[in-house]
Amino acid sequence: MKTLVKRLFSIAAVALSSVGLHAEPLKIAYSDWPGFTLIEVAKQKGWFKEAGVDVELVWFDYLPSLDAFASGKVDAVTCVTTDAMVTGANGAKSKIVCLLDYSDGGDMIIGKAGINSIKDLKGKKVALELTLVEHLLLLKALEANGMTAADVELVNTATNETPQTLASGNVAAIGAWYPVSNQALKAVAGSKPLFTSGHAKGLIYDGLCVNPVSYSQRKADWEKVVKVYYKCVDYILDEKTKEDAAGILAAKVGADVKDYLAAMKGTHFLTLEEAKTAYKKGAGLDSVYGSMALGNKFNLDNKVYTESQKPESYLVPGIVNGLK
Repeated sequence: MKTLVKRLFSIAAVALSSVGLHAEPLKIAYSDWPGFTLIEVAKQKGWFKEAGVDVELVWFDYLPSLDAFASGKVDAVTCVTTDAMVTGANGAKSKIVCLLDYSDGGDMIIGKAGINSIKDLKGKKVALELTLVEHLLLLKALEANGMTAADVELVNTATNETPQTLASGNVAAIGAWYPVSNQALKAVAGSKPLFTSGHAKGLIYDGLCVNPVSYSQRKADWEKVVKVYYKCVDYILDEKTKEDAAGILAAKVGADVKDYLAAMKGTHFLTLEEAKTAYKKGAGLDSVYGSMALGNKFNLDNKVYTESQKPESYLVPGIVNGLK
């Protein structure tokens, strides 16, 4: 009898321990970018539950999503890997357990009518949000055209205000990412992309950035989340299911499905195998290490932070490399 009671007590203790550990869902902050919004497919299809992990997706605008992560309101956030270093330098470190995508045209330097090239910007004003990725993209565009930041006048402008700023005629160009970049092109007659992230593939990687404590305590659950994410990628890249996936994403952001399908071309969703390749150490933009090293230099040069950040202290390729 004592043995039976002991056994039942042991089973109950294990059960209570398990319930206590996993009582709360993993909270993931995400925002309006195809590689981020893609996780909505898993929510709508019930794939998290099917995988045995409780996930709560929390919708934000992009910068507030980073604030939510930094303040501990969520366990993870979908964000640009360069921005993960900014958040980390300010005290909210993260582990990038999954590479989601790289921008392949969705981030743009857009010129007004009459401005037909980056070289046409010499001596003119460019509106963008200083120290964010569009600033880095502009520097890359200037470099590719034999120019420097000294050749243009930067006007610090919130990204969501750049379409109006371009329409005002007070600046020659703006920098913006999707969906704001598309809004600008539609709103301003004669405007056109002068340089996009498609000209610098790998400059802007996006990842799933997890709180280190959550990662340490619930690694098995994060493995399930990562596996489900790549299931979403396979679903949106499959011609048989692409439109259904796009419909889910478009509905989430209130966009027309056809427009969303066209805009998706500006995001290169990383398959599992592509993510494994990007996680390999290298100095070029084909490696997230090389991309983040460039982002770190940009952040230091622009005094976003003063202590250099090491990409390897953020990147955790183990989960991705362990999946098949």
